[in-house]
Order: sequence, then C-alpha cells, then structure tokens
Amino acid sequence: MSTHETYIGEAVALAAENVAAGGAPYGAVIVRDGAVLVRAANTVHATNDPSAHAEMVALREASRILGRRDLSDCVMYASGRPCPMCHAAMRLAGFRRGYFAFSAEEAEQYGAGSATIYAELCQPLDAQPMKLSQMRPPGESPYPAWRARRGA
Repeated sequence: MSTHETYIGEAVALAAENVAAGGAPYGAVIVRDGAVLVRAANTVHATNDPSAHAEMVALREASRILGRRDLSDCVMYASGRPCPMCHAAMRLAGFRRGYFAFSAEEAEQYGAGSATIYAELCQPLDAQPMKLSQMRPPGESPYPAWRARRGA
C-alpha cells in the first residue's frame, strides 16, 4: 500500500468513526514532511458551526501548530471532495496538493454532498439562489492602506 493510500485510508476511517459518533461522514488528514501533522473530523454536529468541516478543522489546527497561515508545505487528504468553502480555504492557505476519496456526486446521492453548491457557484451572481449584491459606501476602500502597510 502506498503512503497516499495510507493517509486517504486514515481520512476515511475518521469519517466512519465520526458517523458512528453522530457526525457527518467527513475526515481529513494533513501531512507535512512525510508525517501526519493533524487528523480531524467534521464537528458541525458538536459545535453548530457550519464552517467546522473536517478540512477546515484540520487547517485551523495545522496553522495553530505551525504558527503560520502558509501551509504550502503540507498535503491534505480528505474522505470526500472538499466543498467550495474548504477548497477555497486550502487555496488561501497555499496548499499545492490534496487528495480525496469520494466524489461530491457520490455524497450527494446520500444527502451529504455539495455538488449542487458547486454548480450554483458557477452561475452568475444574479442566477444563484442566495442573492449577493455589491453596495459600495462613500469613501475610500481599505485596500490602498493595506497595500501601503505591506510596502508594496
């Protein structure tokens, strides 16, 4: 069995354990330098935090352990395809590589997936079910001050 298979197997085992504990079927493992840095399961059921997906819980813990938000030297292994929120967070954290075991479409068959959200987010804003509109207030945006502070 390859190392990748071992880590993806751990993510799936975490998902199965989480289902047995009353949670959602999602687990994640973050690996750095060939060793497991974090193991996490979806905790939405326990925290009522809709963002407490396994990948998000793992990402937050990895950032805490390493003391930085750049996780570009880490690899994510997830039991299911990361939802748009988790996928975006992984990108923002600098992940260059990730693996998942089960597709969003397979999860959707059991009422656990996010394939519908993926499709909705590909639509123009005015065609999506959640209406999101820009309302720009008077005055300057905070972006120029942010760039100036960074010295760019």
